[in-house]
Amino acid sequence: MNPLTEAEIHVLNEALDDEYFAWATYDQVIADFGEVPPFSNIREAEARHIEALCTLFARYGLPVPENPWPGKVARYASLQAACEAGVAAEIANGEMYERLLGATQRPDILIVLRNLQEASQQRHLAAFQRCAQRSAGGGGGRHMHGRGRS
Repeated sequence: MNPLTEAEIHVLNEALDDEYFAWATYDQVIADFGEVPPFSNIREAEARHIEALCTLFARYGLPVPENPWPGKVARYASLQAACEAGVAAEIANGEMYERLLGATQRPDILIVLRNLQEASQQRHLAAFQRCAQRSAGGGGGRHMHGRGRS
């Protein structure tokens, strides 16, 4: 097996960092608002995404970095705000994966990246859009602040 290029190592690290960030963000929403869908379901999906990327790290002999994000992510004033941030985050996530897909030709990496992008764009984005629409009439919640997924 040919060693990874620096660009490919960057791809894997950026993808993993983004999935770590998403997991920590959705975990914080759950800590603040309880086991609410879609956050509880998508947090589990993010854990599976992290596992898929860690498998690639292991395959290529790369050390797996720790998740730096727990306790360092946005907190939202309401579930509505969290859902809206989820929509924006998944749109940005799809764009990130589109860019990362252009940085490698390795079939195993491309398969994982495409699967993660598809989950983001076909399932997570739609779930957060429904959440934002559903929450638009209600809301409330604790006063919080921060930034969304980048």
